Amino acid sequence: MLNVFLKNHDYKYEVSELLKLFTSQFEFVEDEDIQDNILVNEVNVKDNLIISKTYFYQNNKLALHYEEEGLIDELDYDDKMIRKESKIIIKRSIFKVLTKIYKSFVPWGILTGIRPTKIVHELIDENKSKKDIEDILKKKYQMDESKIDLAYNIACVERKFVYPIDENKIALYISIPFCPTRCVYCSFPSNTLKQWGHLKKEYLNCLITEIKGVSEIVKKTNKEIETVYIGGGTPTTLEADELSLLIDSLYENFDLSKMKEFTVEAGRVDTITREKLNVLKEKSVSRISINPQTMNNETLKEIGRTHSVEEIKDCFHMAREIGFDNINMDIILGLPKETPEMVENTLKEILKLDPESLTVHTMAIKRASRLNENIDNYEFSHYMDMVKMIDISMEYAYKMNLIPYYMYRQKHMLGNLENIGYAKKGFECIYNIQIMEEKQTIYALGAGANSKIVYIDENRIERVANVKNIEHYINRVDEMIKKKEEEVLKDAD
Repeated sequence: MLNVFLKNHDYKYEVSELLKLFTSQFEFVEDEDIQDNILVNEVNVKDNLIISKTYFYQNNKLALHYEEEGLIDELDYDDKMIRKESKIIIKRSIFKVLTKIYKSFVPWGILTGIRPTKIVHELIDENKSKKDIEDILKKKYQMDESKIDLAYNIACVERKFVYPIDENKIALYISIPFCPTRCVYCSFPSNTLKQWGHLKKEYLNCLITEIKGVSEIVKKTNKEIETVYIGGGTPTTLEADELSLLIDSLYENFDLSKMKEFTVEAGRVDTITREKLNVLKEKSVSRISINPQTMNNETLKEIGRTHSVEEIKDCFHMAREIGFDNINMDIILGLPKETPEMVENTLKEILKLDPESLTVHTMAIKRASRLNENIDNYEFSHYMDMVKMIDISMEYAYKMNLIPYYMYRQKHMLGNLENIGYAKKGFECIYNIQIMEEKQTIYALGAGANSKIVYIDENRIERVANVKNIEHYINRVDEMIKKKEEEVLKDAD
């Protein structure tokens, strides 16, 4: 157990998030005199100079010591700026001690947030050169060169889709929270058809009610819809006629004439039929996801999928025959019992299919997942295996002429690594970029959906969450509409 004592500050949350990159075995103590396996951090602020000292004592002797300092350059600095910079300097001095204690390679340095590219965008907005940005990411945030290159290159791809910011444009997200079965790693608002399928039609009717209500908000604010994304759950748990009814209601209630992208997560192949794909094609859905997660039959069985690798291939080819020319595939690295060799097999099979985009997720153990509940029953990839898997996926993505175009990280992710979206040029998913960079308002409809209302001038985001429970959503759909309306129209006269 690592004891941790903080002196002259109480940034326990920030320090604990950093500690979790190295160990889960730590606790904060109120007495620095323990002097056995204790990490002590002390911060001192004098005007605009911040000094952070970190000591590590082992067997009652000082084993390690690092000191970091920084100056706030702004002439009109305030307490908020001092606190922000203090946290960075504190984390940096602690980080240098922890890397020595645990002999760990942590490529994202002190960054614990989920959107590393935001920092790059801010630095570009400040007219920093590429060299300046690289130096800041390396020295200030302790990032490894490989991650610096990744974050910078992705930010450069994203900028043409995000900037200049157009506050008049919004996105729509539609939640279909049903799945045929629940995968062991899943924490999303998905409900098995066996348990909740009897509510599907009633849910769809209430979802259309919310569509009508939100369409009035869009009309009142005169917004333009740039993208539509139907996700879940598994949207293709809806029957063909239900998909048709849902999509028709979108066209009937919203002006989609300027829409640039319409995505539907076809997702699991055990829910996809030719009839459903025909409906999506007829309704001008421009992008679909067919998500294998793995192309190894033994792993599909392990994670709770009942279909085979051959069925994944057949489904992909069927989508091509119907005319879909923008297909994404998702895979997850670090699934139970998977090795780098198995991941390479997955990528070899996907290479043959040649999708327009590939989203590579790194396994995250979420509290709400069945995997977390039974964590001792599963074997997980060691950290260096995860690094190998990331490298393999990047190598094969480049073989498919796919370049990284968006990225995010999650808490509880194996190896503190990242999820990366790769795409062929011209096939980048605009919705994915916008939801990550948080510069565009997204109205999210359906059970478990979370709207983000962006106020650019105030650098502020307000989140309006729909209830997750399907029965509650059905009974309270009018309330869900009203909550959005109150937030969006609160300043309107």
